[in-house]
Amino acid sequence: MHKKLVLIALTLFTAFCNATIVEFQTNQGNFRVNLFDNDTPETVNNFLMYATSERYDNVIIHRSAPGFVIQGGGFSISTDTNDEIRIEQIDTLPPIINEPVFSNVRGTIAMAKSSDPNSATSQWFFNLEDNSGAVSNANLDTQNEGFTVFGQVIDDGMDVVDQIAALEVYNFGGTLGQLPLIDYTTEDYADDVTPLEEQFVIIHSVVVIDADPDTAEGLDPVRNTLINEVDEEDDFDTGSFGYALISLLILGTLRRRKFQ
Repeated sequence: MHKKLVLIALTLFTAFCNATIVEFQTNQGNFRVNLFDNDTPETVNNFLMYATSERYDNVIIHRSAPGFVIQGGGFSISTDTNDEIRIEQIDTLPPIINEPVFSNVRGTIAMAKSSDPNSATSQWFFNLEDNSGAVSNANLDTQNEGFTVFGQVIDDGMDVVDQIAALEVYNFGGTLGQLPLIDYTTEDYADDVTPLEEQFVIIHSVVVIDADPDTAEGLDPVRNTLINEVDEEDDFDTGSFGYALISLLILGTLRRRKFQ
């Protein structure tokens, strides 16, 4: 009986970890992402471990760069007993290896990392445009040994992503230097009004929708063909995706801070 239970558990775990379609459930609407577990298995398994352990519950989109990316997966939001907003770094798992198989074109999700190519943990970003370097200066397919694309927004999901990207962005310093907010105004910002929790873009959860590892077969993701053409003079700020610059993080109570 014990062996049967173990076998069943392992079978369920394998099926669960092979899930390839997840749904981002946000306060701006839900959208689905097809994960490329067959080609980027380490990255997908890592992402699913965060999702299924609920570490992505109530994380915020903490960075929005219009025409480039929106980024999340690093910080959760809550309100304490004094009604003060708390922005805290989520618990992270060990870094994973880089898997730069696919291209950073519009509609893909990729892992954020520091200057170490194999340093990605929990943070990810959605490419709002073609950031591969083939038609842009972003060069995400080549810089820092390439940023790992591990999924693609499907159906009409980019409508929600674009809606988030269209929100006004405010500078609260450090990690929150490009913070998108809902129904927050430049007058609020000038008056040092602290945003309410519901004014942040919140991902309430990331849930598995389809556990079939072959769901990506119907897609035709763009391969990263630039990875072997790395430009050593590329000076794009890789650190802008860095999750490890702890000295710059705003943890604890949200405080207004302007750059001079």
